[in-house]
Amino acid sequence: MRRADRLFQIVQYLRGGRLVTAANLAEWLEVSERTIYRDITDLQSSGVPIEGEAGVGYLMRDGYDLPPLMFTRDEIVALVAGARLIRAWGGASMARAAEEALVKIETVLPDQERQRASEVQIHAMATGMTDDVRATIDTVEKAIEKRQRLSLIYRDVENQTTDRVIRPLGLWFWGKVWTLVAWCELRDDFRMFRLDRIDENKPAGEQFKVERGKTLTDFYRIMEERPQPPDRTRSG
Repeated sequence: MRRADRLFQIVQYLRGGRLVTAANLAEWLEVSERTIYRDITDLQSSGVPIEGEAGVGYLMRDGYDLPPLMFTRDEIVALVAGARLIRAWGGASMARAAEEALVKIETVLPDQERQRASEVQIHAMATGMTDDVRATIDTVEKAIEKRQRLSLIYRDVENQTTDRVIRPLGLWFWGKVWTLVAWCELRDDFRMFRLDRIDENKPAGEQFKVERGKTLTDFYRIMEERPQPPDRTRSG
């Protein structure tokens, strides 16, 4: 759980004027009591009206609510434009999530900021985006998160197909084309695959473990050391 989420949860647990011990909070949030003490101190210093002390418990006076979410004008533009870009060029589940995020952001914004969000005139049109590519984006993104090997049928620039087993590491968007950075077990090296050339993909065996020399950090290091993309990063 992110620290910001944990602080929010602490405030929720302390609502209603009930006494809650640090031990209770630590158990519910699955952290140490020492972490809870530090979080309580930070919340108190930021103005949250929490009363109590270590070894006794904490409570929060009735009537306190979290302040409204505030963004600058530039932040609102960035959030709205980014969500619209993902809605146009992301995977199907990404697009739905972007739409829901826009609704949630507008819900918590004060009236003036909500009007600013509605007035952002930055839009994106996904010409050439297909349902198959959207589905592939979602599948690959989930596989990256879970470190799930994937079995691919991939077409190269000459339309020749090969069967691959890969370790998906990261997705890059180039304006109109998505590429997948992966460790290819067939080539025993890094490769970049265009998602629109992946004809089939499915899970392949067990999850992969992080290995030195086969991580996204290693790929970035190679790219930095060799300004001209080496053959090992070509799609093929």
